[in-house]
Amino acid sequence: MKQLFILVFFLGCLGAYAQFRTVNGGFAGSGVNRVNDSISSDEISVKLSGKTKYTDYKVINLKKRDTIYIDTTLSIQKEYTHNFRRKDNFELLSFHNQGQTFNSLGYNFRNISEFPDIGFNAKQFNYLNIDDIDYYRVPTPTTEIMYKTGQEQGQVLDALFTFNLSKRLNLSFAYRGLRSLGQYRRSLSSTGNFRATMTYSTPKDQYNIRTHLTTQDFTNEENGGLTTESLNNFLSNDPNFTDRGRLDVNLTDSESLFDGTRFYLDHNFKLFNSKDTTNTKNFTNLKVGHKLHYEKKFFTFEQGNVTTTAFGEASKTSGEVRESSDYRLINNQGYLEFNSKYVLGRFRVKANYTTVNYGYDTIYNSNILINKKRLTGDAIALGADWNGRVGNFKVNANALVTPGSGYLAGNHFSGEAIYEKDSVFKVKGTVLLTSKAPSFNTQFFQSVYNKYNWENNFTNIDTRNLGFSFKSKWGNASVDFTNIEDYVYFDTDSLPKQFNGSIAYLKVKANKEFKFFKKFALNNTIMYQNVSSGSEVFRVPEFVTRNTLYYTDHWFKGNPLEVQIGATFKYFTKFRANAHNPLLGEFILQNDTEIGFPAVDVFFNAKVRRTRIFFKIDNISSNFLQDKNYFSAPSHPYRDMSIRFGLVWNWFI
Repeated sequence: MKQLFILVFFLGCLGAYAQFRTVNGGFAGSGVNRVNDSISSDEISVKLSGKTKYTDYKVINLKKRDTIYIDTTLSIQKEYTHNFRRKDNFELLSFHNQGQTFNSLGYNFRNISEFPDIGFNAKQFNYLNIDDIDYYRVPTPTTEIMYKTGQEQGQVLDALFTFNLSKRLNLSFAYRGLRSLGQYRRSLSSTGNFRATMTYSTPKDQYNIRTHLTTQDFTNEENGGLTTESLNNFLSNDPNFTDRGRLDVNLTDSESLFDGTRFYLDHNFKLFNSKDTTNTKNFTNLKVGHKLHYEKKFFTFEQGNVTTTAFGEASKTSGEVRESSDYRLINNQGYLEFNSKYVLGRFRVKANYTTVNYGYDTIYNSNILINKKRLTGDAIALGADWNGRVGNFKVNANALVTPGSGYLAGNHFSGEAIYEKDSVFKVKGTVLLTSKAPSFNTQFFQSVYNKYNWENNFTNIDTRNLGFSFKSKWGNASVDFTNIEDYVYFDTDSLPKQFNGSIAYLKVKANKEFKFFKKFALNNTIMYQNVSSGSEVFRVPEFVTRNTLYYTDHWFKGNPLEVQIGATFKYFTKFRANAHNPLLGEFILQNDTEIGFPAVDVFFNAKVRRTRIFFKIDNISSNFLQDKNYFSAPSHPYRDMSIRFGLVWNWFI
């Protein structure tokens, strides 16, 4: 609620400013599209500055070196991203209620953070990292509202407001709140993501700053899945339990909370640029800069009473359980940057000073001989970034080396080579070489439950990824080869272990849309995966597919309504999917159950001016399947057929 109060306060304060600007006409153009996407070229008539085009409403992700435009068109991609994460969940398998966790159907190793994280990865699918934060540049105050109904009761609302006080100063405020009851007992989700950004540059672009603040919290009631008896009632389709709230669950008084706060700042001062008379063409735009990344994360697990049947023996026989661990990262980076024809673009040298602090405020278990409360460390790292370009060929690379033997020691190198031929096709090759410590919760953990206490001295995980991507008007494809040494995982006994072998992982993904009869289209995405070594600890389905057949047309005289009607078929082959452990906030290996099932969703979407309306029937196929074998994880059924409604609405003041 504190994030919502902050947002309402800022919106109220800024409302007076917006009244000084008047706009006539409309903007036809949800969300955002890339520069080379098809976007409506309607204009906004603004008395303050004359004609304002859709290209003036920019969304900038500087971490990804990507600029896109605010866009209100209706496309099949908008259907895929109309969820509480606002992302395509093709490689994820959701639990039945929105706001819960996801099981993984595929993994992405092209982008790995430079520092070890707190862990509790099952709680972080909706966590917004630095790469997920967008900055804006808009000629008039702009608002976007996304709404979607929840499961049984509840909804999700994502509101964004951004404006420019001048051409050089932009502010944005956004809050995403979710509360959804769910169909099963103890499955309530309540989450919040608050974001505030600012960008500013001086008139001659000599000083630049971009900064953001995020506060995020995710609360989930944890039921531990269905009991054995209830699981049999579900599988046998017992008519007495079509109301899923009648099925018993393993945990009746448990809850988990994950929250985080981040402050990020990147600013630089240009010592001289190409327009300076004292400069030469060989060495331009010399900048000195500083980055600050401060982040705190907390994970808390609570129970009304000790439950030894679920988690084993404990240091006490009764009473409330409340266990909390925290993590703090402070990274200061200084850098020197310049442009030169000798490096074909921009070159940056950088130095980091990083401190990390993880642990507990107290010792929870007196039966275990662990006297330590915290893990701490600091390190100095050196590195460089390079962005070069020759014609249509671009190269981006960054390297960072952290010498020593502490928790932060390691190295990180990533690079990409891109060739783009106008809007016809784009080819990209990527490479990643990284060595870093595993997540902190695998190294050190405490609990009142005796088994869940450990202090490990794992070696660094070495990851090597080689990727290729091809995007064109004919279709898209990607191939990734990943090798992982000393992989750390949670075994079937819920204990973290380090694999002493090598994992070899191949992922091939392709997408192609076929259009026919002008108004019909078939959008196909298929993914093939193979783990040639290490499959005993790293498991994925061999095939994942999504096929959407849909119809698009304009209805009524004057084409005021654009409609999109279709059905999406999703399927993944059976595999021994990981099980969810709520005490750890992690997924663990299991060898007893294979899951894999088809699902069909039906949707009706429409667009009226700047509003996109989404009407969807999830998993309609569950009403026709004789065997109720659809699961997100062992003992956690996927959602039954449900009807949900949503919309995305833009205002341009």
